[in-house]
Amino acid sequence: MGQPSDWTERHRPRSEQLLEGNEVQRRKIRTWLDEWQNGVPKKKAILLIGPPGVGKTTVARAVAEDMGWNVVELNASDERNAAAIRKAATSGAIHRSLFHDPNAPPSRTLILLDEVDHLSGGLRQISADRIERAIAGEEGPRAALSGDSGGKAELLRLLEQTRQPVVLACNDEMGLWGRNSSWRSTRDRFTKFLLKINFVRANDEALRRIARRVLREEGIEFQDGAVDALAQTNHGDLRALVRDLQVMTSDLNGQPLTKAVVLNHVEASQRDVSVEIFPGLENLYRKRNGAEAATLIRTIDKDPQDFLSWVHWNNASLFTDDGSVRRSSRTLVQADRNFMGRFINQAHRSTYWTQHLTALSATVANNVPLQGKLYPNYPHFLRRSGSVGRTSIIDKLAELNSTSKASTREDFLQALLTLTQPESPLGDPEAFETSIALGLTADEHLSLTGMAKTRRSSKELMAAYDAAVLAKEKENETKETKHAALAPLTNEQGGQSTPSLVEGEAPPEEDQQENGDEGDEGPPPGQMTLF
Repeated sequence: MGQPSDWTERHRPRSEQLLEGNEVQRRKIRTWLDEWQNGVPKKKAILLIGPPGVGKTTVARAVAEDMGWNVVELNASDERNAAAIRKAATSGAIHRSLFHDPNAPPSRTLILLDEVDHLSGGLRQISADRIERAIAGEEGPRAALSGDSGGKAELLRLLEQTRQPVVLACNDEMGLWGRNSSWRSTRDRFTKFLLKINFVRANDEALRRIARRVLREEGIEFQDGAVDALAQTNHGDLRALVRDLQVMTSDLNGQPLTKAVVLNHVEASQRDVSVEIFPGLENLYRKRNGAEAATLIRTIDKDPQDFLSWVHWNNASLFTDDGSVRRSSRTLVQADRNFMGRFINQAHRSTYWTQHLTALSATVANNVPLQGKLYPNYPHFLRRSGSVGRTSIIDKLAELNSTSKASTREDFLQALLTLTQPESPLGDPEAFETSIALGLTADEHLSLTGMAKTRRSSKELMAAYDAAVLAKEKENETKETKHAALAPLTNEQGGQSTPSLVEGEAPPEEDQQENGDEGDEGPPPGQMTLF
């Protein structure tokens, strides 16, 4: 059988001795797998978290191969519904080598699920009977399962009952927990069985060793400068490094790989690299050149609008000079205006200018270079744990405005936060009128303010809100009673008689106007005014 044409498979490490980088993480995996040699550990699975191409699944395979274990793998390109996951788990439970010694300790089968952050759906279970019919290959609406149906619930069941080691790999763990209001509950149910291990990108020396090994195995001569250039232009993505080597050496025609060949390839390709937000921010804030900052900001894994919020939040805490904060704020205002321009002028490159101006506000706008370790913060108002994520508030606003929840969260909720949060120029937590008119509870109003519920001032605010609600209800009752008392007009009132109405006939127009003026002291029952 010939070697794979894809170098990433041809040169994939088959033993732990060939692995590079993440030494501490690999020791943790080895320790966990050793525990399986003596039984079933408390943590039946590990969750490997890290950016693409850092070797998460390669480590799991290599260590399992060193131990003589089999591997059953499912990735994002496979069906990963409840039936597929149960079938893989069953295969892992019964799989044995043809040459297995019955007197030897039972061999393990490693169940590997890659890219679990793309496993869609909730924790709703599929009936066992339907899963069995799907495994048996039956067709029809009562048997067939499409996509990831029931996959996440079946994965949780697998972690609860497995007698074989399970390895999960993902780029973003929030994708596995879900991005709805119940993500904490989902996380807690999974992490009872999971040991989390965070992978980082390989350093330059590890990249050099991998490049040299691949080139030598392919019998290709190379210059040390070419290897150095490869390491310096790669962002720690091992898979990308090997693919680049395959492309660059495809037409050398026996010539050595030189630094000039590498640099020409880098300039021509300009791979779309995605950098994590926190290291990306730290690198950005150290830049003193606008062109370099503009190039870097395009590699950070955030869209222009979100990144605008990140920079705005961190400038105030990282910049030590008040004048720099003012300069950066003016630049951010212009960036925000350019971004909003995409709604009125489709030909205007608003995203382009938004990115560049945001990059300038985080770099050259600062008069004082930043020293020491930087600690960028997650913007409080973007956190899912904040009031923005309160499902009940969004539900009420969406129903009231007849809009989608996504539009409500982005367009309407921000105005409420501006009116209620104390740090806002217009914010007043004790201004209850709007929240009462919207039918919010005291707990929901407190959530809008962003104040901690455990503080005494928060409890006092909630008590005052409840009192304001009671007062408003009494006021409405008084108005309704007054309207009811003024409604029936008799002959004794003003000596006028009420004209009789034929069935289906409307009252005279002047009488309607007159009656409405006498009782117009507030909104009719069942209606409310926001301001």
